Amino acid sequence: MERQAQVKRTTSETDIEVSINLDGTGQQEIATPIPFLDHMLAQIARHGHFDLVVKASGDTHIDFHHTVEDIGIALGEAFLKALGDKRGIRRFAHAKVPLNEAMADVVVDISGRAFFVFNLDLPKSKLGQFDVELVSEFFQAFSANSGVTLHINSPYWSNLHHIVEASFKAFARALDQASSLDPRSKEIPSTKGTL
Repeated sequence: MERQAQVKRTTSETDIEVSINLDGTGQQEIATPIPFLDHMLAQIARHGHFDLVVKASGDTHIDFHHTVEDIGIALGEAFLKALGDKRGIRRFAHAKVPLNEAMADVVVDISGRAFFVFNLDLPKSKLGQFDVELVSEFFQAFSANSGVTLHINSPYWSNLHHIVEASFKAFARALDQASSLDPRSKEIPSTKGTL
């Protein structure tokens, strides 16, 4: 069973192409006009073992918001499409990832019910030219369009780059585990029989 998908999203503000292979090796081809986001998307591919292609352009002369959000939307749609009927997936996962002094804690449920909790008190600041408040916008867009319940927490951190990067790495690890196939079951992991 091939668990791959492609999504193209074109609006008056952005032009996004995403392809994903859930059973990949972490290969990546990422080209957006936002270098810091490229770095974070590379974390998702590498640490989630997803083969990922993201090509994006957008109205970044205004700001990065539309492009970041629309990439999150397209990635969420591609992830959902690649899952198919979700038969045999593990569904739930939890990953804690440290990066030096920072600890990110991510829990996911591929439930079909989008819900997003973000307990990182990030300042209105920038990493390079990237507005840090767009971290939650990206994850919110992914959750809403993938049907994934996503909780992102951090008990402590001091370096802003470290906690953002740790969050993307933990997200990748949790998403990989939750979407992986459980050899013990070929059923949809719900007593309702659907997700």
